Amino acid sequence: MHDRPQPASDPAIRPRRGPSHGIRSRGSRIALAVAAAAVLSASLVVAATPPRASAVDVFGALRDRGEPAFIVGHRGDRAEAPENTMPALEAGLDGPMAFIETDVRLSRDGVPVLIHDGDLERVAGRPGRVADATAAELASTDVGSWYSPAYAGVGVPQLDELLEALAVRPHARALLELKGDWTAEQVRGIAAAVEEAGVRSQVVLQSFSLAAVESAQRAAPFLPRILLMRELPADPTRIAERYGVIAIATTAKSVKRAPGAVELLHEAGVGVLTYTLNSEDTWEVVRALGVDGIITDRPSDLDEWIAETAPGT
Repeated sequence: MHDRPQPASDPAIRPRRGPSHGIRSRGSRIALAVAAAAVLSASLVVAATPPRASAVDVFGALRDRGEPAFIVGHRGDRAEAPENTMPALEAGLDGPMAFIETDVRLSRDGVPVLIHDGDLERVAGRPGRVADATAAELASTDVGSWYSPAYAGVGVPQLDELLEALAVRPHARALLELKGDWTAEQVRGIAAAVEEAGVRSQVVLQSFSLAAVESAQRAAPFLPRILLMRELPADPTRIAERYGVIAIATTAKSVKRAPGAVELLHEAGVGVLTYTLNSEDTWEVVRALGVDGIITDRPSDLDEWIAETAPGT
């Protein structure tokens, strides 16, 4: 926030009599008018700023120990289709999970695309960096054959495709992980796309990069943010407050080592998610600690496990 300009009030500065009096009075009136306009402009900007969502707004009530967590499909539903492709993402959007999670990078021509790795070796079986290819080249790159011949020819999707899928599924929501560092200008591009698609209430940004989270805080404060951390400090509330995040996502080992951190975050109104948990043992551990969300490669299995072990949910 910028301080509102105030008119000068130094008693030593007084208009003189004579010809210069009118000039100084007119100058003072202009200065006051400029100051008033600045105050009005600042007020309009504040009034136009969308309200910021809280953890409770986005996740519902924060969990107590033993309560079931909500489900996040890691890179879509990887049990059904190749990760971060539209078939996997749409399967996740139509599945039992509260959110799907996907990864966002920029192509050579500055288009946000959905792919985890910085190169194409693992999912396309060929060398090449994502940042060196255009969005069109990535869209025509086969990233489905490695998973199954049924997905041969499926390419790297663009963020706009996911936002369009969200727009026709108002119940569905997505966590967009910004891979690496992002500038405020780059995040503004993401925010503009989200606004144009009309899905602001369905999108949360997240990143391991403090630079990316800070850029999101500056450029798109109306979009909720999650900070990804491999290790939780004993008291993570200060960093959560510093970056204005609604949640911290971390590992199961980290919350086991610092169980008091979950309670401190909840007391501060900040949620806790854990990644990437694929076994019943780890699901049970984090549920007992009151974690709010579980990111998993097995969303349907987790949904069934919750139904079996927490009847009535």
